[in-house]
Amino acid sequence: AAALAAVATAAAGPISFVALATPQIALRLARTAQPPLAGSLVLGALLTVGADLTVRVLAPSVPVGVLTAILGAPYLLYLLARSRRR
Repeated sequence: AAALAAVATAAAGPISFVALATPQIALRLARTAQPPLAGSLVLGALLTVGADLTVRVLAPSVPVGVLTAILGAPYLLYLLARSRRR
């Protein structure tokens, strides 16, 4: 699984942080035991489009993957640290 995630990240760039973070965000928004599939799909699309629009307006020369990595990496590290405390 880790190798497949590494290959997907290398191929798609840092935008794959959206795919990793979206189910966790949807899980917290829905307050259910498992991440809702439909909610994750919609939230992932909204986050990607929102990041793309933000980058196009604020810094057109920056790839959208840079913004998703800047926002996604700290969030995933926070989730990892929080899960290790339990």
